[in-house]
Amino acid sequence: MGLLDKLKHIKLFRSLVYSVVGVATYPGLSYVNKLKIEGTEHLKGLPKNNVLFVSNHQTYFADVIVFIHIFCAVKWRRENKLGLPFYLLNPFTRVFFVAAEETMNSNWLSKLFKLAGALTVKRTWRAEGKEVRRGLDPSDTRKITSALKNNWVITFPQGTTKPFAPGRKGTAHIIKYNQPVVVPVVINGFWRAFNKKGLKFKKKGTILSVRFKEPMIIDYTQPIEIILEQVMDAIEQSKRYMMKGKHHLMNALDK
Repeated sequence: MGLLDKLKHIKLFRSLVYSVVGVATYPGLSYVNKLKIEGTEHLKGLPKNNVLFVSNHQTYFADVIVFIHIFCAVKWRRENKLGLPFYLLNPFTRVFFVAAEETMNSNWLSKLFKLAGALTVKRTWRAEGKEVRRGLDPSDTRKITSALKNNWVITFPQGTTKPFAPGRKGTAHIIKYNQPVVVPVVINGFWRAFNKKGLKFKKKGTILSVRFKEPMIIDYTQPIEIILEQVMDAIEQSKRYMMKGKHHLMNALDK
């Protein structure tokens, strides 16, 4: 484990990183755009460890940043709102997020976000834009399993910002093996407000919505494929939701 990897496991150091990133990004979430939060009541009473948040993905960094803001606000007993960012004085640091190694090592800014608790994994479907490997890397699985022992973990099963992309079986493997509390999250508006990396504004005044659902009821004895299907449906990225979206679009065009 390198020096940077060791630093991100030190609470005081991560608190400092969270505060710096939080102060820099708060205006973009609360003033430049409008953040709508639902379902934070489902976060109350969750255990301090072995909780896995599964979400759809719209930008590389903005999605994760808003999760951290919300978790910190909930720690300060805010419900479905951020309020003024006093919560950054004592942020919630028991959270890690799964991110592609290629993305997190791309520049100095991404390396800073890496210190906020990134669990870097190798892309199992492409690297440097090319198809190279399929399957689950055991070292990546161990990394996430280790983080779940004492923390919450955020993961994006699709591994891409493309809507309705198929989920990756790695997430289902993690769920089946660790049997965590799985909290599905549905986000929207980030693709409209930010560029793909989530660090530059594309359109101001956008409503950014984050909706936490109740923890899933999962039969961990089910096959990997069934668990993955349940997860994708919970984050509203399954074929059923894709067809529903197409239906709404066709109705809107007919009017």
